[in-house]
Amino acid sequence: MSNNDEIGKAFDFGLFKRIFAHTKPYRVTFWVVAVVAILSAGFAVLTPVLVRNIINDALANKDIELLVITVLAMLGVLFGQVICQLSFNYYANLLGESVIKDIRVRLFQKMMGFKMTYFDNSSIGVLVTRAVADMQRIGEIFSQGFFVIVADMLKMLSGAAVMLYINWKLALIVFAILPVILVATRVFQQAMKVAFIEVRAQVSNLNSFVQERIAGMKIVQLFNREEIEKEKFRKINEKHQNAWLKTVWYNSIFFPIAEISYSIGIGLVVYFGVIQNIENVGLNDTGSIFAFFFLMDLLFRPLRQIADKFNTLQMGMVAANRVFKILDTDSQIADNGTLEKDDVKGNIRFTDVRFAYVENEEVLHGISFHVKAGETVAIVGATGAGKSTIINLLNRFYEIKSGDILIDSHNIQDYSLRSLRSHIAIVLQDVFLFADSIANNISLRDDNVTLSEIEAAAKQIGVHEFISSLPGGYQYNVKERGSMLSSGQRQLIAFLRAYVSNPSILILDEATSSVDTYSEQLIQRATDKITEGRTSIIIAHRLATIKKADKIIVMDAGQIVEMGTHKELLKKGGYYNDLYEAQFLAEEVA
Repeated sequence: MSNNDEIGKAFDFGLFKRIFAHTKPYRVTFWVVAVVAILSAGFAVLTPVLVRNIINDALANKDIELLVITVLAMLGVLFGQVICQLSFNYYANLLGESVIKDIRVRLFQKMMGFKMTYFDNSSIGVLVTRAVADMQRIGEIFSQGFFVIVADMLKMLSGAAVMLYINWKLALIVFAILPVILVATRVFQQAMKVAFIEVRAQVSNLNSFVQERIAGMKIVQLFNREEIEKEKFRKINEKHQNAWLKTVWYNSIFFPIAEISYSIGIGLVVYFGVIQNIENVGLNDTGSIFAFFFLMDLLFRPLRQIADKFNTLQMGMVAANRVFKILDTDSQIADNGTLEKDDVKGNIRFTDVRFAYVENEEVLHGISFHVKAGETVAIVGATGAGKSTIINLLNRFYEIKSGDILIDSHNIQDYSLRSLRSHIAIVLQDVFLFADSIANNISLRDDNVTLSEIEAAAKQIGVHEFISSLPGGYQYNVKERGSMLSSGQRQLIAFLRAYVSNPSILILDEATSSVDTYSEQLIQRATDKITEGRTSIIIAHRLATIKKADKIIVMDAGQIVEMGTHKELLKKGGYYNDLYEAQFLAEEVA
């Protein structure tokens, strides 16, 4: 969506209505804010009226008793204003935070259900901005935008009505100045609308750039990219600065115009108010002039601030538009399956499966194979042959173009996603660990998995000694992405995580690549243990690790070119034999 499209929809009533639909669970809070806003307007106009009475009546007649009563009334009004302001600030913020809490949960749940394709094509930094910064902007619609604007408008209307009641001639003089402020406010609001859209775009770019560079800091330093990345960041940061400077420039123009108009209004009220008192013999209405000082402040100050509040509302609307765009994105894997099986044997069958990540660019061309329950099947082939794609499809991370994938004679689409994935465990080449303890990374905070069960499983696959040697043992915090562990150690944690989940189907995706010899021995021992008695699919780079597989599927360019045992494929002298000999010779040379 272009910036112009976002500008056009920034104050779309449908979007506004959709935002406020989220206040329904908090009706009581909503109405408390509304009532307090009305009371605030009432209290605001009482003070000028009381000041007028003090000057015109108590002071003119030297009535001490009336003075005391009026001053006490003013204290009561002041106390009421304080209570209303405190209540308004608290409940408006409470409503805003409650709404964004609900929307943020919905957004996070939505993102967790997206197809992998969505994340393939989306910036993680932008998604983080949507879930954090943009969400806070939506909250400000309630705490600093809409309700504040409504409260200010009520004060302005009340002030204008009291002005007309006190002295309609002076009121008309004041009203004559209002068009100048209104026109300036409108121009200011339109300019700020464009500026803030640019600000949000630059904030997203900045977040995305910083997130990627921090995540890839090793590459940045390894290839001496510090100066280059610093220069890129300087340019992005400069664009961010320029976007904000536009808002500063517009503020610098608007607010002096508002101040000058207000000062002119004060001068005119004093001038014509005094003339009225001079020309009308016996008229003692000096109090009205003083009352107008307060009432003009009540009229002009909210008008000046209302432009700023419109900016806040504008930013919130733009942010809401972007968040709702994600919520409206139809990128979910259809979870229409109703099959819930507690016992899955692990029979897997692919029948003429075709798939494309990008339309009309097929990467699997009619794949068909069968894995019996309890078998260990290896899939080998050159990079890009389609090996990992098969695993992604089995887990329904992506939807197939045509064909069928069956588990225990049931189409995987018949299973609920929860049931399907609960029976499959994957150990990936690039292991992801959370910034948490080893125990929590293994159990993924599943309360049904106890520490004693984790320790018992670790002993069975031979990693207990390694974990126990770490400071704190199973409570050792591996930090973000497991940075405190070596790649081999992370792989061992991933093996243990898969083993503890007790899957019916185990998938090892290049699980022994890029690890040292000692770690590979531990991993091979762990592999033998966790594949025992369960259906296992091993995607292997090192062909020496799959000699014991019951079946080896050889892929090339999205097709199965050979299938058989290690010995059978070597006897054929075909594609697999060429791969094996090439790798064997490479290892000999090394």
